[in-house]
Amino acid sequence: MEEEITLDLRDVFEIIKKRLGMILIITLSMGIIAAALSFFVLPPTYEAKASIVVGKQIGEKDKDNNNYNDVMMYQKLVKTYAKIAESRTVAQTVSSKVGNIKVEKMQKKIKVTPQADTQILDITVTDKDPNEAYKILNTVCAEFIAHSKKIYPSGGSLELLDKPIVPDKPIKPKKTLNIAIALFLGLFISTGVAFLLEYMDKTIKTEEDIQKYLDLPVIAVIPKTE
Repeated sequence: MEEEITLDLRDVFEIIKKRLGMILIITLSMGIIAAALSFFVLPPTYEAKASIVVGKQIGEKDKDNNNYNDVMMYQKLVKTYAKIAESRTVAQTVSSKVGNIKVEKMQKKIKVTPQADTQILDITVTDKDPNEAYKILNTVCAEFIAHSKKIYPSGGSLELLDKPIVPDKPIKPKKTLNIAIALFLGLFISTGVAFLLEYMDKTIKTEEDIQKYLDLPVIAVIPKTE
């Protein structure tokens, strides 16, 4: 006959109450460690952002208005321009102008995102220094536009919609989120450990345990004496 051990809600609360000190210590410890890492160890990362619009040449704008086919064409061109902005050629030129930064590292700093179903291209640069992020992004925009005109002279015009500005707040680390996640993990792990310890504890402590686990009647109880 296989032994089955089931827990009702009262047993769950009893286990949590019994191991409450351990649960609180583990949960608070993980929260404190996450806070220390977020505030004092992990360096802040800043992001500078610019938006570029792909459209008709200025002379063409004066002749007639954009029609549906033009819009669709420029929306497809945005993906081509995104590849140019992410290219090694642009990164290499920017690296040589802003400082001694490896091309591979520069490419990791630059992120180009075409906005879906639009003629807009978002370019972001991340760096530990907000002024450096702004400087790199300015150079990226200038070099990207210059290279695009050489490679794709018959393409649409490129105009800055949102010019780069110096970021004032870091995007990482997200301190509150890190602490909240650490507290949740601490609570989850410590509660799991509490139930594991309770499951591994095979000692008989009360007469109820004898009836519950051994299925034997309690004949007598020896009282404690001082």
